[in-house]
Amino acid sequence: MCGVAQTVKRAYKYRFYPTSAQAAELARTFGCVRLVYNKALEERTRAYTRESARVSYAESSAALTAWKRTEELAFLAEVSSVPLRKTAGSGNRAKARVKVARLYARIADRRRDFLHKLSTRLVRENQTVVIEDLTVRAMVKNHCLARAISDASWRELRSMLEYKTAWYGRELVVIDRWFPSSKLCSACGTLHEAMPLHVREWACACGTVHDRDVNAANNILAAGLAER
Repeated sequence: MCGVAQTVKRAYKYRFYPTSAQAAELARTFGCVRLVYNKALEERTRAYTRESARVSYAESSAALTAWKRTEELAFLAEVSSVPLRKTAGSGNRAKARVKVARLYARIADRRRDFLHKLSTRLVRENQTVVIEDLTVRAMVKNHCLARAISDASWRELRSMLEYKTAWYGRELVVIDRWFPSSKLCSACGTLHEAMPLHVREWACACGTVHDRDVNAANNILAAGLAER
């Protein structure tokens, strides 16, 4: 049996809503672009037909400057010159955007593949999976954590765990978001009043030294198993 690889093509659509003034300026700019394009095409066609000569970019640019100085086409100077003779630059920027979009798509595919493998392993190897109900939407507002939270794709991981535990007949327990998993000593049960985010390791009065994340995970697991 042989497999056939399929290519997935992605399209990105963007939409913006200009103000009345911006719409009018865009319409005027596009009109000037069409006029300049048609005149440049006419000049190139005439030169090639009559003289078998080709009009270069520099010659077209010089012609545009001359047109702006005439009374008939002086209005061309009132709009940005960028859209009138910068198609090469626009093409390069468009290629760069496509390249970046493909890179992000490849990163997203690899992250999703990792999450699928991780969630499948967790569900297959455990009868009960316990997670904390995190407020991802609120947490990404923290500029110090936003990128790390987005990269971890916690929301997507939870979604995978939810439907995979249902598929495999496992149990998913979700601990309340207000449960003090970080401030609670998993060894003696002492609840500390404060635990700033920058504290990654701390010592309890009972003598136990905790890694913040490991301690929180132990507390979440214990709380989840107690709810069964």
